[in-house]
Amino acid sequence: MSTPDTIVLIHGFWVTPRSWEHWIAHYEKRGFRVLAPAYPGFEAEVESLNADPTPVEQVTVPQILESLETLVRGLDKPPVLIGHSAGGVFVQLLLDRGHGAAGVAINSAPTEGVAVVPLTQVKAAFPVLKNPANRHRAVGLTAEQWHYAFTNTFSEEESLALYERYAVPASGAIFWDSALATLRPGHQSTYVDYHNDGRAPLLFIAGEKDHLMPPKVQQSNARHYKSNTVTEVKEFAGRPHLLPAAPGWEEVADHALEWALAHAK
Repeated sequence: MSTPDTIVLIHGFWVTPRSWEHWIAHYEKRGFRVLAPAYPGFEAEVESLNADPTPVEQVTVPQILESLETLVRGLDKPPVLIGHSAGGVFVQLLLDRGHGAAGVAINSAPTEGVAVVPLTQVKAAFPVLKNPANRHRAVGLTAEQWHYAFTNTFSEEESLALYERYAVPASGAIFWDSALATLRPGHQSTYVDYHNDGRAPLLFIAGEKDHLMPPKVQQSNARHYKSNTVTEVKEFAGRPHLLPAAPGWEEVADHALEWALAHAK
C-alpha cells in the first residue's frame, strides 16, 4: 500500500478555508500536497462573504458533499481527510461513501442520530436556533457570541482579532435541518451507515474546553459506530472549538496526521 501524499482540509461553519492557513503551511513543509476547498460559493474572501452572505444562504449539504466528492475522486490516490466542526461531518460522510485513506474529525458536529446536547452547545448555537425564521437566513455571530462558541480560552483582544480574520455567517437552514434530523422519519442529509465495515479508519479529536461541540458530542458520535473499522477518540486538554488556530495547534496537527498515516487503508 502506498502512503497518502495529499491532505484535504475541510472547514466548518462560521469560517472559511482561511481558518486552515497555519495547517496548510505546516503540512506543506512536510512535503504533502494540501487542498483546502471552499464550500460552493465560499471561494470569496471573508470580507466579501460578510458584505454579501447570499452564497451562505443558498448552500446545501448535498451541494457541499458533491463538490468534495468530485475533488477527492479526481485525485490519483485516496487522501487523508481532516475536517473541523461541520467539516468533521463531511469527513464522516465521505468515509462512509468509500473515499479517503483515513479521516480525522476535529471538534466535529454530530451526524444523524447523535442526540447528545450539552448545555454549552445549546448556548453556543442559540443565536441560530432561537428564531425559526433563521432557517431562511445566513446568521452571523457577534464578537461576544464568537468568543463564547469558538475562542473561550483566548483573551477578548485575541478573540476579536480572530473574529475579524475568520468569522462569516452560517447557514441557518443547515443548522435547523441538523437539529431536526433525529426527529424526522427516514435518512437525512447527515446520515452515515454506522455498521459500514468498508470505510477507512476514523479519529475524533475533541477540545476539552469546546463549548460549541464539547467532548461529549465526539464521544457519543464515536460510540454510534458499530463497524469493525478503527474508530478512536483523542481529547486535548484546555482546547477550545477553534482548534486550528489555538495555541498548541501544531501538536494537534501532528497527532492528526501521524494517526492518519499509521491507520491509512
